[in-house]
Amino acid sequence: MSAPMIFMVALVTVLGLVVAALTYRLWKLRQGGTAAILRDAPAIGGHGWRHGVIRYRGDEARFYRLSSLRWWPDRRLSRRGLEVIARRGPRGDEFDIMSDAIVVLELHDITGERGRGYEMALDRGALTAFLSWVESSPSPRARRRTA
Repeated sequence: MSAPMIFMVALVTVLGLVVAALTYRLWKLRQGGTAAILRDAPAIGGHGWRHGVIRYRGDEARFYRLSSLRWWPDRRLSRRGLEVIARRGPRGDEFDIMSDAIVVLELHDITGERGRGYEMALDRGALTAFLSWVESSPSPRARRRTA
């Protein structure tokens, strides 16, 4: 086989893998979830926002970015260590990607090896669903102790 032919086969293989990854990601996103916009905090101005879908699974909320090729979630938020610090409306240049009907939550996740901060923008229905999920976590006092 000649060098140009090997190059073409490699190129077609890589393109095939990219199409397969995109197809899988699209299939994963279309399985359902709640539309959200998320960014790591602290952030400056309207930068860092990523559109995606949140899917709830037990004590974990999984955020899948729309523009990602990863097969796994881009962020995982644990309900046990998640704290809602504040809520606000969009401000400044955030109105380029958000409307007045959006509520921005400031979140702090203390479950990892280090605490992480996030900001999540949700519409009213998604906000109700998210806060219900966070608040439905069992109290630490209600959990059974192993002796």
